[in-house]
Amino acid sequence: MASYGKCIEIVIAQLDRFNPKKDNPEQFLETASTGLQTLSPQKQAFILEVLSGCLEYRKLLTVVVDAFYVRDGRLCLRSDYNLFQVICYLATFQLEELGFRLFCTIVKSQPTDKMLKFLRFFFNPLHLCSWVKDEWSLVYETAYVKENWMEPLLRWQPEVQELISQLEGVLANQLPLSKTKAKVTEPREFNLTVPRPRAIPVPEPVPVVAKPRPVPRSTYQPPKEQQVLEVTKRYNRRKAEERLLQANLGEMRCAMPRQPPEQGAKKRLRLQLPPRICRTQKLTFYRPNDDVPVKLNTAAILREGALYQRQVEKELQRVDKLVDGAGDFSEFLEWQRKMRAKDRQEQLAAGECRRLQGKLSHEEAVVARQQLLQDNKQKAGRTREEMAELAQQRAERRLQEEKCVKELVAQVLEGRKNTQAAQTKLLKGRRQAVQAVMEESRGLLQRSAQEAREEQRRRCELISELRALETQPTHTVKLVDLTQIPGYGLEGEMSIVELRERLARLKEAQRREEEEKRDQIVQAKRAKSQELQDALEQISLCRAAMGRSAALRSEEKKAAAPEAPSRDERVLELQRRVAEKAAERRRQAPLLHVSAPRAARPKPRGAEVAVCQFRA
Repeated sequence: MASYGKCIEIVIAQLDRFNPKKDNPEQFLETASTGLQTLSPQKQAFILEVLSGCLEYRKLLTVVVDAFYVRDGRLCLRSDYNLFQVICYLATFQLEELGFRLFCTIVKSQPTDKMLKFLRFFFNPLHLCSWVKDEWSLVYETAYVKENWMEPLLRWQPEVQELISQLEGVLANQLPLSKTKAKVTEPREFNLTVPRPRAIPVPEPVPVVAKPRPVPRSTYQPPKEQQVLEVTKRYNRRKAEERLLQANLGEMRCAMPRQPPEQGAKKRLRLQLPPRICRTQKLTFYRPNDDVPVKLNTAAILREGALYQRQVEKELQRVDKLVDGAGDFSEFLEWQRKMRAKDRQEQLAAGECRRLQGKLSHEEAVVARQQLLQDNKQKAGRTREEMAELAQQRAERRLQEEKCVKELVAQVLEGRKNTQAAQTKLLKGRRQAVQAVMEESRGLLQRSAQEAREEQRRRCELISELRALETQPTHTVKLVDLTQIPGYGLEGEMSIVELRERLARLKEAQRREEEEKRDQIVQAKRAKSQELQDALEQISLCRAAMGRSAALRSEEKKAAAPEAPSRDERVLELQRRVAEKAAERRRQAPLLHVSAPRAARPKPRGAEVAVCQFRA
């Protein structure tokens, strides 16, 4: 009993590993036979026969086991799915060959409660004669299922019912398992190997660091160059303010013609010294709005500073030209203003013309659309009449097609009766081919098992030789003196201790270079930030000046009142044409509301069919 139970467990384990979506049944059987070489030939043949049968009739077994889990086996584990498949296969396909006595032995080797539930469900005559037969008939022919499987199962009903009653008695006589106290685990000490004492390493010499130089006092004092730059900046600012004040006071004097001075006046001018400005007026600089912060990068600051610098240079050049005696542009500016006003009037007139032309084209489009609607109504009437005639023709043609379809259905039914006999013959030939293939695959499995045994024996011999070689002792201990020079005769040879000392010195030198470079970078950043701050101050001054000039220009533009566009002849002509088109559109509008005569409405499909049948 125990041997058959072990064989059933092996079959269940193989079925658990089988994946129908990925594995091929023939290859899976070859792999399974390779792993069963250690068993006796009788057990090996039994396991392979049951495993191949479960794979071949997997669809039939799945129908029964799935229904068992849905109805009576709701409390059973899904891990026992393949166990129920194996018992169902043995009861359906191998009961005649094994004999009922051996079948009882196999059943009793498994858990009693599970076998009792499954046998009571499967050998129920109501189930066998109803849904089991119907489901299996979907896969195989009904006559074949009834003759080969259903009738043998019904013949074995008395013996199986007796077996079920025996299992019920065994289950009723079983004593409940007594709860025994679990054995407490006793801890044991680990048998560890005592480690060898480690050798004391050679201490590394402590590097002697040179005494650092004290920090110079100039590090905590502002540089003299910065003070000189501050003084120079204040001087240049005061000088720029004086020049700006002089330019504002004598802004238009340079363009006025001068009379030649008299002789006495020349002498007085020579004696007089040029007046020196002792005190300058306080200038008002408008600061930008701080409520809306604007973030500028370095490139934007330098670009804007260069732009304002070019504007200042152009303004200075213009002032120099005026000082040298260049003419006044007031007459040219007046002429330019008049011409611009004239151009503006022409632009307004042209815009009015374009607007009227668009309105005129809109009125023309509305009139054309009204005419198109009238034409479409007439065409729709003619189309309705044509559609009624086509519907009548379509109904007659549909009746003819239905008659042809009925004849074709009769021919197809007659052809299906002939195909059933051909299918029966084809299934018989396929079964014979499958039996031949199974016999051939068994022979191949035996030969491959023999080759696998030979390969396993050869590998075992090779592994034993390798392990014998590994057990030989080897001496790998080597003493190293860190202060000894190798003596290979190469240039620049040194010991490990000297190499470490040199590396430490190189790291120290590299660290000093990095600190010097870091100091240089910090100084360069400070100088650059100072330059950018000066540029920002200059930009703020220029922005304030440009804002005041823009405000003056906007006030001048607002003062100039816009003039009304002049009445042009083209505008009057276009207005007249627009009025004519609008009057024509209003005249044609009432005509569109008159409904056109409707054509005959096509009859529905049922009425068409009735008329055609009456005519036929």
